[in-house]
Amino acid sequence: MVAFSYRNKSERMVVLRCVGPNNFFFERVLFPSELLVFSAPEDSRVEIWGDELYGARLEQRMRVPNPSSKSLLAA
Repeated sequence: MVAFSYRNKSERMVVLRCVGPNNFFFERVLFPSELLVFSAPEDSRVEIWGDELYGARLEQRMRVPNPSSKSLLAA
């Protein structure tokens, strides 16, 4: 499991959804400016969903990084 954080920088509530291997699933509503820190399996898919008049809209998609990746070591 890897620690992952996300801050809702928008002025609206969003839904963070994380899906990973071995039936891992995590979903949480985030208020504006809220910071969420949680643990997820490496390479899990994280999606940020917002609300529009016509329904939910996918706003952002990312992956939980592998802690041994070179991009993290260089940061």
